[in-house]
Amino acid sequence: MLFVRIILSIAIPALCFSIRASESEPFLIYAPSRVDGAVLTLQFTPESEANSDRAELRLLETRDLGFSARTIAQHPTEPILYISGGSPGERNLAIQFLNGETNRISRGIQGHFARDYSYLSVDRSNRYLLGCNYKDGIIDLYRLNEDGIPEAKPVTSIQEGRKAAHCVLPSPDNRHIYIPYVKEHNALLQYSFDAKSGKIEALDPKNASPPEGTGPRHLAYHPELPLLYFSEEQGLGVSVYERDVETGRLTFSSRSRAAADDAPSEGVSASDIVATPNATFLYTGIRGHKHDFDFIAGYSIQKDGSLEPVGMTPTSKIPWGLAVSPDGDHLVVTSFGGGEIIVYRIGSDGTLEKSAALPVSEKISDVETRSLP
Repeated sequence: MLFVRIILSIAIPALCFSIRASESEPFLIYAPSRVDGAVLTLQFTPESEANSDRAELRLLETRDLGFSARTIAQHPTEPILYISGGSPGERNLAIQFLNGETNRISRGIQGHFARDYSYLSVDRSNRYLLGCNYKDGIIDLYRLNEDGIPEAKPVTSIQEGRKAAHCVLPSPDNRHIYIPYVKEHNALLQYSFDAKSGKIEALDPKNASPPEGTGPRHLAYHPELPLLYFSEEQGLGVSVYERDVETGRLTFSSRSRAAADDAPSEGVSASDIVATPNATFLYTGIRGHKHDFDFIAGYSIQKDGSLEPVGMTPTSKIPWGLAVSPDGDHLVVTSFGGGEIIVYRIGSDGTLEKSAALPVSEKISDVETRSLP
């Protein structure tokens, strides 16, 4: 695809920034806000669609949920959003149903999970909702009914006696689950998964034994190759693991680090990780908790699945949640400390160029994107 470079000044009142003209599609952004106790719906429109030389990012709706909303996931095939937060014993679950003609939230129901979750996902059969609890390291599996609503109690729970579990996402063939642990709990536990019964069993060995000090945090699967990519919360890089498709066992393959060797050794940590749908580029956030060191680290995915750094893009304070647009042309980043949602254009070489930013409440740590109908 050819791009034309156009240099424009920033228009602060419109909250728009220059980007390259493209044939990208507009899309919606959903972000849970713990400060507002709500879910925000935003729309990003590329400049060509806006009949303008500037892209537009605007807030469409703030829908009250009544609890501190933190984590969001969407159903793979149905117009449903799942949102977690709050505290045990209080309302901490919201299910938002989207209008099929607009993908705007049309109605919602609320209920209770067994606990709050730092990560939510739906399995590949669309029968279960999985939740990962950070504080106690518990993984819960809820059966979904035909309307996509989870049952009141988990059908399966995993408690390994480790805190700081950070992600739960079934393998592409839906036969295995991998649970990464960060900080001093550094581990990568691996399990078989039966989508008919919901049964989960530990593999042998249970721990894939990640290198010391990496702290695998969030996970992205290669869409074609049997490879997994983990953001390293403590290592500030990306760990690559090979997966034996038959047994499910993981083998550490390599590490790739975009940050220079003189990066701070403490007070910084990696956050989310996402790959473009065509498996061309991969991105992870680097958070400068105690330093002026906030970046998006980019990588080019080679034909064999290995990674090559493509650069570090400075960004707003504490980049936390990441999501790629449905067409793969843009990267959405939540600024946990800066109180912004930022959209970057993904260049043909994987570099990022800011397209638009919108002030929102602080402490937004998760985000989802969806196409307009």
